[in-house]
Amino acid sequence: MPNRIEDYALIGDCKTAALIGVDGAIDWLCLPRFDSASCFAALLGNRSHGHWTIAPIEERVKTSRSYLDGSLILISTVETMSGCVQLTDFMPIDEESSHIVREVKGVRGEVEMRMGLVVRPDYGVAVPWAHRIDSHTLTMVAGPHNLILRSSAELSADEGDSVATFKIREGETYCFTLSHGPSHLPQPPVLDEAKVFLRTKAFWKGWSGRCNDAGRWSSEVRRSMVTLKGLSYLPTGGIVAAATTSLPEKIGGERNWDYRYCWLRDATFTLLAFLNGGYDEEANAFRDWLVRAVAGSPNQIQIMYGLAGERRLEEMVIPWLPGFENSRPVRIGNDAAKQMQLDIYGELSDAMAAAIKGGLGIHPRGVELRRTLLEHLEQTWDQPDSGIWEIRGPARHFTHSKVMAWVAFDRAAKGDHKDIDDGRRAHYQALADKIHQTVCEQALDPQRNCFTQSYGSKTMDAGLLLMAIVGFLPPEDPRVRNTVFEIEKCLLSNGLVLRYETDTEVDGLPPGEGAFIACSFWLIDNYVLQGRLEEAEALFEHLVGLANDVGLLSEEYEPTDCRLLGNFPQAFSHVALVNSAYALARAQQSDGHPRNETIDTPQQTER
Repeated sequence: MPNRIEDYALIGDCKTAALIGVDGAIDWLCLPRFDSASCFAALLGNRSHGHWTIAPIEERVKTSRSYLDGSLILISTVETMSGCVQLTDFMPIDEESSHIVREVKGVRGEVEMRMGLVVRPDYGVAVPWAHRIDSHTLTMVAGPHNLILRSSAELSADEGDSVATFKIREGETYCFTLSHGPSHLPQPPVLDEAKVFLRTKAFWKGWSGRCNDAGRWSSEVRRSMVTLKGLSYLPTGGIVAAATTSLPEKIGGERNWDYRYCWLRDATFTLLAFLNGGYDEEANAFRDWLVRAVAGSPNQIQIMYGLAGERRLEEMVIPWLPGFENSRPVRIGNDAAKQMQLDIYGELSDAMAAAIKGGLGIHPRGVELRRTLLEHLEQTWDQPDSGIWEIRGPARHFTHSKVMAWVAFDRAAKGDHKDIDDGRRAHYQALADKIHQTVCEQALDPQRNCFTQSYGSKTMDAGLLLMAIVGFLPPEDPRVRNTVFEIEKCLLSNGLVLRYETDTEVDGLPPGEGAFIACSFWLIDNYVLQGRLEEAEALFEHLVGLANDVGLLSEEYEPTDCRLLGNFPQAFSHVALVNSAYALARAQQSDGHPRNETIDTPQQTER
């Protein structure tokens, strides 16, 4: 039976990552970066598109998996009728090249195993030139890629691909290491697997051990923080939205996008997650990445960038890959980078304010950045845009976009900025007040006394849940309470929140997607702000229960089929989990009474 999205676990080295199925198959790996072309693409096709599988030949009786000591070291225990084996998978940290180490250990009895390696660079299409150095070493070269497999089992060739079969008994160990390097340079070095294992284990244990306490949800928060670290690109500080492309929002559907890039939309949430968790170094690195990425003219700011701040993310379809469970098309690149989304200016301003409030200090270019952003936004805030969800249809006056434009001017007017004189503050406050008044007049449905997705519309949008979180209106305001009520009424599906009411006319694609996990956490934050702590806690328990067996969440969840959907693992989902956990923990440390004026939710920077 093919793997479902929830059947995968993540290993990584903070430069790239691999997805390993419960069947022992690495079906996705991009080298040398998260956003490079894949060398294993079976995730979006079949085994002929590249995979690396280590598994018993006979049928499995039971498989259990867990991560070791708050790390990204995956331990899988596989039982068969003949015995039991343990498979340890990890990617060493702080190596110049990327390596995957896979160790098989006999636990009980005798189990016959098979290792199969099919390397297919360039998204499953390129067949490498394979050269067998000796019976335990194989090199594979294709264009810029040089991969070398070193094995303690004897290797044989099967139509150019590598195979090893071996019997393993209790106490025996076999090790396989796949290393990658540029094809024009010498071979990647031989690793001392035992030493790099101990070093990698120590790194992750030390890193995750620094995580701030989150009460009863500390374990879930720590796993989410490790996942976010695993999705970070250490050389630049950028964080990919997910490790994958084109995992569908609906099985068989067309909403299949490339998420291996860095979104400005996630900026404040991500910064606050790191600050809440006690990871100032990562928060600072991400803040610095933001400033570098948007450097230049403010009218050229994009909603997303490459890992080093690259701007050209042209989208194309890969026709030879059939897609996950035949969900076509498979896309690389993302044309949404060309959209205008006014909310990003507010998110950048809020992120800079959150960084200062969190103790990171003012970035050397922060003052200049804020000034140029606000000058540009003053001229553009009243224009229609594509909205937070990157709807691929006509531009509209999205309510969330206007609210975030308000955030930009509000933070400038009320923040502790010594470079802004009284006259400039008054000007920013006047602009904030004007936007506030316009939203309250144009985005409100008078019949229901609630805000809607865009000016004059009747449809609901989960982005409206951020209105109270960013302080646009108090959570007890009747319009906010009615908006939350209408979202519960219109967007809840089996207790989970959909992003918006889908409409083919709006986005040009057939309707249908799973519930958006991050939005469901935003509902928790609103419950906390409104003092509805029992409902908040119940929904939080429900959401963390959606994670797979190793604690990973994707972008969406299909309540009817009870399965994860969308790209995986999804940083936005884990960021939202972290921030909601800390909001709940703080609220529960109070005397238990609703205190909406003083609850400081993680996403809320200033009120």
